[in-house]
Amino acid sequence: EDDIEEEAEHHFQDASAIKEVQDKTFDEVTFPPEVIEEVQSVWGVFLSSASSREAAGEALYASLFDAAPSLQSLFKTPRAVMSARILNGINTIIGAMGTPMQLKIATETLGFQHLDL
Repeated sequence: EDDIEEEAEHHFQDASAIKEVQDKTFDEVTFPPEVIEEVQSVWGVFLSSASSREAAGEALYASLFDAAPSLQSLFKTPRAVMSARILNGINTIIGAMGTPMQLKIATETLGFQHLDL
């Protein structure tokens, strides 16, 4: 774990942005190119391993609620719609990893969609 933290500090402009929850500022995060390539590659493998985007979304939905069943009561939207939203949200974040400003905007947008105003 120490090696991972040292590598993160070496590669990231501000490693604290990825090591702890930031609740005072919301800065752009720049990922090293090899991290972006690896994440996008693994995501592509995941998507291509599913029989459809719907199946990929369903797999994410199921794994989320298997890991945290108590969250399921927070979702009132039909399962098929929610699975598509989860898939699309993750896809947007991973797609924007190489462009810090787009990543920040995508993350902010998803965050604001989760506010209960």
